[in-house]
Amino acid sequence: MKAMAKNKFHEGSGPSQRQLRVGETIRRALSDVLARGDVHDPELNRMSITVGEVRASSDLKIATAYVLPLGGDGREDVLKLLARNKGELRRLMSRKLALKYAPDLRFQLDETFDRMDETRRMLSQDVVRRDAEAPDTDPADS
Repeated sequence: MKAMAKNKFHEGSGPSQRQLRVGETIRRALSDVLARGDVHDPELNRMSITVGEVRASSDLKIATAYVLPLGGDGREDVLKLLARNKGELRRLMSRKLALKYAPDLRFQLDETFDRMDETRRMLSQDVVRRDAEAPDTDPADS
């Protein structure tokens, strides 16, 4: 009897639809918990935190939340506060989720906005703008 071939399209091709759905559900629930100030930590409740994205692991046991404090100030503080309160956040969030198990939460800084700013800065440079606006010429056409 031959062993079944693995499906090459799904190996390393990114998150599954289920992972994306669960990640977005967790993002909304976590955002709601943080916005309402349900956590019993006054330091955390004083901060406005944006949850840009949540990525769920393939087994859905770990959820990594990409967060950024509003205005970008206190980046390191926000990670410490969230890590300190992750058990309570997980418990509060799990009430809003229709999952068998609430995933373990991990927090990382959302650097999407920094990358966008850096890309805009690079694209605004004269050298790059000239290259981007130059007509496409193929040396083989000469």
